[in-house]
Amino acid sequence: MSSKTHPELDAFEEKFRTRELLVREFEHWLWSVRPIQATLGAGVLSLKRYAEKFSDLSERETGELARVVTVIEKTLSEAFHYDKINYLMLMMVDPHVHFHVIPRYASARRFAGREWQDPGWPALPQLAGEPSDAETLRAVVEKLKSAQ
Repeated sequence: MSSKTHPELDAFEEKFRTRELLVREFEHWLWSVRPIQATLGAGVLSLKRYAEKFSDLSERETGELARVVTVIEKTLSEAFHYDKINYLMLMMVDPHVHFHVIPRYASARRFAGREWQDPGWPALPQLAGEPSDAETLRAVVEKLKSAQ
């Protein structure tokens, strides 16, 4: 563990593979692809320093959030043409400040040699499942990076 991190942050970053699956790093936030692709392009937006409450964020961190969300939505729209987007801040299992960014699709999409469905549409997204294979995750990361 580096002196700049926190054990819970280290565990969070390892679980969600935030550096390995990084799409874009901002001053205060990391946007990475979720290891479990609940829907095509599903991601995690996480604060770079450890915090347990949304109210712990500084004005600079919350101010940057608006810009980050704009980049995420524009990039996901360009890459996968989502219909809606959900930002879920659950923090029940993983207490670190983060959002699950879930693009939502009314109809199937084709990408990386397969058809992607949104089985929860138009209700709650289904987040559980098996981690996606490394090749698929790399393809999603590269598509999002190239759409920026």
